[in-house]
Amino acid sequence: MKKTRLDPITLEIQWKRLVSMVDEASAAFVRTSFSVLVREANDFAVVLTDAQGRSIAQSGLSIPSFIGTLPATVKHFLEVFPAQTLKSGDVMITNDPWMGTGHIHDVNVAMPIFHKGCLVAFAAVVSHMPDIGGRIRNAGIREIFEEGLQIPRLKLIRAGKPDQGVFDMIARNVRVPEQTLGDIWAQVAACKMLEERLRPLLRDTDLDALGTEIRRRSEAAMRKSIRAVPDGVYRARTQHDGFEEPILINCAVTVKGDRIAIDYAGSSPQVPRAVNVVPIYCFAYSAFAVKALLNPDVPNNEGSFLPITTSAPLGSIFNPRYPAASGGRGMIGHMMVPAIMMALADVLPRRAIAEGSSNSSITVAGEHKGRPYAAISFMNAGQGATRHRDGFTMLSFPSNLANTPIEVFEQMAPVRVIERAIRRGSGGAGKQRGGDGLRFEIEAAADSPMTASMIMTRFRTAPQGILGGAPGAVGGLWLNGKPINPAEHWVLAKGDRVVMETAGGGGCGQPA
Repeated sequence: MKKTRLDPITLEIQWKRLVSMVDEASAAFVRTSFSVLVREANDFAVVLTDAQGRSIAQSGLSIPSFIGTLPATVKHFLEVFPAQTLKSGDVMITNDPWMGTGHIHDVNVAMPIFHKGCLVAFAAVVSHMPDIGGRIRNAGIREIFEEGLQIPRLKLIRAGKPDQGVFDMIARNVRVPEQTLGDIWAQVAACKMLEERLRPLLRDTDLDALGTEIRRRSEAAMRKSIRAVPDGVYRARTQHDGFEEPILINCAVTVKGDRIAIDYAGSSPQVPRAVNVVPIYCFAYSAFAVKALLNPDVPNNEGSFLPITTSAPLGSIFNPRYPAASGGRGMIGHMMVPAIMMALADVLPRRAIAEGSSNSSITVAGEHKGRPYAAISFMNAGQGATRHRDGFTMLSFPSNLANTPIEVFEQMAPVRVIERAIRRGSGGAGKQRGGDGLRFEIEAAADSPMTASMIMTRFRTAPQGILGGAPGAVGGLWLNGKPINPAEHWVLAKGDRVVMETAGGGGCGQPA
């Protein structure tokens, strides 16, 4: 095999080749998928790892948390299916929250890639499924068994032959099997596309040497950025609306030399609700916050994250015991990023971002004209401001989910969208204002009852400003003009109207 020259120019060319391959696999996934979650919301990621599950490159549209979780999932697959037992054409699958992305609604698949009979890499794809059975995703669910089908680490395809029993099990447990299985097959197609595009590079490049150099340089750059932050322990505390009482999020960011450790001791204990955050997801968004603050331009790979560690007491909201429910884990997890940024705001005032509110969603399910349906509409809130600019309006942060187009939601479910508009003035005041939230109103149009569930937060605890900025406006949820609890499931009759208002982002700096 011809060895890769690792001078900077060659390295950059080879890096761009890898990125283009992963992005092409991502495009293939979008084109072949069945659900709105992939085609419109971008709720997925495609990752290339080495033979040990260490990330090398990921698709440009990847959800931030998936960049941190999917390589770890590949390593968890290797615990059950050691490298020497894998064969060409194998595809592994799981949606175990502790091994995957933190909730069962995301399905992970990974496929080994071989060159000259040797395992050299893995192609992996994770995506939020249109449906996973159980009760519709909701923050009020009390244990994982209510949330739907749990898929342990299994082989979906063995040496190119699908395991029909696994496919039948999934189809039997979901409301819209053609969409769910369609998306899973699209994941497999994306893995195969990545394998196909990687083969020419493998003929003239030592992928292991290339990956090692990419990770080495990324790690060195990240450690250099950390060393520029004064050593110390920086703290922040924020809170989620909670249920019977607020959920506290306490983080201590310790900077020591070229390492950062984030400890969540002092946060609330786990709750019998679906907002618990498992360690794999806790690390992913913690690492994202550090990287976004200190060195956003360094490629996302294993090396970028090696200087970062996280910890949380067992039994806490950030390290729950099984069978904790976690379907709405983003409601807490998305608050970790602004908490870390607020902790470091005094030492990094030009980079910090005020609190915002991440995406909300409404899921509707039922039967209409003899056919089952299950559809999700994502809607975003206001982003926090920075010292350089106002917060963006209706932008999902730290997730990067897109607002679901009105026409698509109306096509997928018997609903009529009455209004989708910016909540003018909902962003917090400041020298730079927080971004505005969104107002979304729908009307049920099905002749038979429709089950609806909303993932929403920031009803009582407003997104906070930084450096003297004011908080943003809280959100709200109404059914036929009356406030309702987003932690409940609701049955809508034809003509019922739901209004959702997402929160505004916090401002930055004292108002002029």
